[in-house]
Amino acid sequence: MSESLDRVGRIQREWARERPEVDVGPQGVIGRLHRLAGFLTQEIVAVYAEHGLSEGEFDVLAALRRAGEPFERAPGELADHTMVTSGAMTKRVDRLVAAGLVTRRRSTEDGRGRVVALTAKGRGVIDRAFDAHMANEHRLLAALAPADRERLERILRTWLAEFDD
Repeated sequence: MSESLDRVGRIQREWARERPEVDVGPQGVIGRLHRLAGFLTQEIVAVYAEHGLSEGEFDVLAALRRAGEPFERAPGELADHTMVTSGAMTKRVDRLVAAGLVTRRRSTEDGRGRVVALTAKGRGVIDRAFDAHMANEHRLLAALAPADRERLERILRTWLAEFDD
């Protein structure tokens, strides 16, 4: 029977042997989610890299693309849509400007403010990367039946609501 245990199950079994007074049940969920997140991140980031993007650069381009025409946002708004600090956003935008994927200009509404916008090249890159990203996510979820995916999504949405703002 021990052969059928996964890595998390083996860890739980060892803790149960060494510390039987401690309920290690949560490790069954948390441990597996943690391991799964690592695997998923590797698979997702690999697709971004195929398009010459880091995870952060993909996030910035995606946030601009989701904004709709004219595909631009203020840096602070970009930070809100990607959940990074303004300092990290500046570095990401600098790299994207250097690659010709975005431009940075003064706001026409507020001359003191800045606006980051997708270039035509940037729009092409994010559209191709997003198509590949979604195909990859479909592949990653293929092991789950549609009803299981829907149930898992509901569970995760409920649980995440406990932590999200």
